[in-house]
Amino acid sequence: MSLDGVDIEPGAKTIEVFLPTYRLKPEEDEKFYPSKAKLIMTNVLEEELRDRIDEKAVEDWADFGDEFESLTKEITDRIKQKCKAELHIPRYKIIVQVTIGQMKNQGVSISSRCLWDTATDNYASAKFQNQYIWASAVVLGIYAD
Repeated sequence: MSLDGVDIEPGAKTIEVFLPTYRLKPEEDEKFYPSKAKLIMTNVLEEELRDRIDEKAVEDWADFGDEFESLTKEITDRIKQKCKAELHIPRYKIIVQVTIGQMKNQGVSISSRCLWDTATDNYASAKFQNQYIWASAVVLGIYAD
């Protein structure tokens, strides 16, 4: 078979080339709305942490064991998956950060910095707290054209 003078062998792999669309702004129904992301994060934090963490779990937390590390990863993955599924933002990169700590009469400060376009990019944050632990979640929505 021949394509524009180039012989192509039967069964050869073809490479599809997708050109950029150069859409510099998302459509109105494809924007990242922090209020919707915050609702998702609040629900996930409540569902995952409300009845799962008790005094015994925190006592066994000795040196930030693997159980809390895997719990944090599960929550992070679930928030990311739900944001992608429910927010309808196909051209956005979603970054999720979840931090969990013990309630031990101590202070903590969490901050982040990012270089972005204020017209298209945004973030949302949510928190959870009970008598044993606190949790903070942040979702960054970065538009990728």
